[in-house]
Amino acid sequence: MKKTIILVSRLLVGIVFVFSGFVKGVDPLGTAYRVEDYFIVFHLPGHSSLFLLLSILLCTFEFTLGVLLLLNMRRTMVSWFLLLIMSFFTLTTFYDALYNPVPDCGCFGDAIKLTNWQTFLKNILLFIPVIILFLHRKKAVRPFSRLYESIISAVVVFAFVFFSLYNYLTLPLIDFLPWKVGSKVTVDNSAPPTVYLTYKNLKTDEMKEFLSSELPYNDSVWMNSWEFVKQRVVSELPEAGTMLQISDTLGNDVTNSFLQNSDYQFLLIAYDLNLTRGKAFKKINQIFQKAEGDGYSFIALYSNGNPVEFAHKVNANYEFYTADDVMLKMLVRSNPGLVLLKNGVVIAKWSYFTLPDYYKIKAAYIKKH
Repeated sequence: MKKTIILVSRLLVGIVFVFSGFVKGVDPLGTAYRVEDYFIVFHLPGHSSLFLLLSILLCTFEFTLGVLLLLNMRRTMVSWFLLLIMSFFTLTTFYDALYNPVPDCGCFGDAIKLTNWQTFLKNILLFIPVIILFLHRKKAVRPFSRLYESIISAVVVFAFVFFSLYNYLTLPLIDFLPWKVGSKVTVDNSAPPTVYLTYKNLKTDEMKEFLSSELPYNDSVWMNSWEFVKQRVVSELPEAGTMLQISDTLGNDVTNSFLQNSDYQFLLIAYDLNLTRGKAFKKINQIFQKAEGDGYSFIALYSNGNPVEFAHKVNANYEFYTADDVMLKMLVRSNPGLVLLKNGVVIAKWSYFTLPDYYKIKAAYIKKH
């Protein structure tokens, strides 16, 4: 009976860790966004490259622990790591459940959504088999020699790091987000959401949030003294968490003009112009010129940065519009990334690393729809 309990505990914890590591590793940039949220909550310094590194290390560590556990390898070391990591995450998720600093910890990436209380209860339940494994860690029979265990461990680590990097550069192999290829970006609803705009005073660095309808667009003195920072969309609709709202520089809602375009629509996504990769814009500009020549609409969407300065820097001749940064990150896991729509349906999307030539896009996608 005891052996059965230990076996079930080992398989259960191993499967959970393998699954958790995989669904986060298939979307390392999404996991990096979650890591960044925690750094912001706890006022820790960091940069996007650090968040990505921590994301890949965390996913690889979690996946490797699960594989070692399923293969019954290095049980003493794995049991100690499991006890420590489960203790840390259980305390963290308890704090999340009490104070809700981060609405979604992302323990299963975007594959399975759990509330903070559900995540905490999941960790409490998982702690039971982890303790069982820890208490019986020295009774395990070694199935492989130490040399083979080291080789297998190294292969798993390097393979999963490569897997995560591949997904980062080429977009997730499995897209768990709402706007995967073939899905519709638009929401059929007549009630408009509320749009809030955040501006920064150029002299005092004061940050203020305004209703888009209350912003003094006609006051040129005021507009010259404040700089747009970001926008926030609030709606009572169930779909509010997945609504893409596009605004022009004056705060006007122009969403339908582009998302309901019956022809092909190119969306260049660069949620943060300060962090986007400028070298990718040479090819992006070429795609724009040829798409415009064929009569297709091509716009850029951003949430943070100065579009005038950025457009001058990368020689961009297309229009820039604002959108919520969370929505842009959900639309494509790349900064920059390119999305092709028709009638509000996602036809294809690419990361900056996999951007094809315009004629390849035209031959592969535009002629087939």
